[in-house]
Amino acid sequence: MTANMRKRQIIFGLVIAGITLAIDQGHKWWMLGPFDIAAVQPVRLGPYLDLVLAWNRGVSYGWFSQSTELGKWLLVGLAVVITGFLFSWLVKANTRLGGVALGLLIGGAVSNALDRVLHGAVADFFAFHGFGYSWYVFNLADVAIVAGVAALLYESVVYGPGD
Repeated sequence: MTANMRKRQIIFGLVIAGITLAIDQGHKWWMLGPFDIAAVQPVRLGPYLDLVLAWNRGVSYGWFSQSTELGKWLLVGLAVVITGFLFSWLVKANTRLGGVALGLLIGGAVSNALDRVLHGAVADFFAFHGFGYSWYVFNLADVAIVAGVAALLYESVVYGPGD
């Protein structure tokens, strides 16, 4: 890959990250502000999906939940380290799919970290349930992260390692 192509690949991935961040933060702003999910919850969207407000003070599935300022900032620091790793991976990405995937991961990670800085926890809204089970509550940043991981897995199968 030429230097110019690599530069475009990095910019493309960062644009995807920026779009992901903007969409997630815009959705969170609307849900917490004008829509006021805290006052109207739960909102049934279908037989298996509700809108609710859940504050996640941990990482995925609420693991390593932190209720102190130190814990919050440790999780923000971890997000910064992970984002740095993902950016260095983006710099080396060789495919458009890899750029999209890493952009989704970076945007989702930054958006959730921004929630921690602004609110002390990550705002989650979508609650799947059915057949007596409830799955974890998630947000659009989480969707982007899962899509990014799935795209990286697909890329590794289709293109192989390092291609």
